[in-house]
Amino acid sequence: MPSGVHIHNVRGRLFAAAECVLLRDGPDALTSRAVTEEANCSKGVLHRHFTDFDAFLTELILDRVRGIEDRATVLRAAAGTGSVVDNLTEALQDLFGPVTVAIVALITFRDGLRARLRQAGLAGIPLVGQASSAIAAYLATERELGRLADDTDVDTLAPALVGAAHLLFADRASAPPQTAAVRRTVTSVVVGALPLRA
Repeated sequence: MPSGVHIHNVRGRLFAAAECVLLRDGPDALTSRAVTEEANCSKGVLHRHFTDFDAFLTELILDRVRGIEDRATVLRAAAGTGSVVDNLTEALQDLFGPVTVAIVALITFRDGLRARLRQAGLAGIPLVGQASSAIAAYLATERELGRLADDTDVDTLAPALVGAAHLLFADRASAPPQTAAVRRTVTSVVVGALPLRA
């Protein structure tokens, strides 16, 4: 695309292009050239909006973190409805879509990006950490409603669920796990926290 042509929603277009490259070719193929070629724009467009490529990737991840925060609100609103296992199964399948799995791999792959994310206030592995917080908030609400045992340690249970789910979804070369497999994992992790039924 010639320079000087106005592009609508540049950030969104570049973020979508980065996700396409990540999903198709993996984190080692993600470069500013690959992103701008996928977005059909010049490299200068990316550098006019972001100081460097790690700044671009940081903003991409921050944008996805905001998406998880939105999903957390929906999940917490589901407390008290349906079954705890079904709500968690659906949430984990939503949280660990292909883009999230690819971004987690990217964060692991790039040292400079992890440093930038720490500077932006995101410790640990972003997206995974936010998913754990979302699940913990949901579990705490379910505990308050009496749908989990009073002594449920939600701050331990949430990362256990997220870690187990991440292992199920982490193989980028295979199809995502089926709902039954995710549900079985969730049930195994939370069974001790569910009140005994008469």
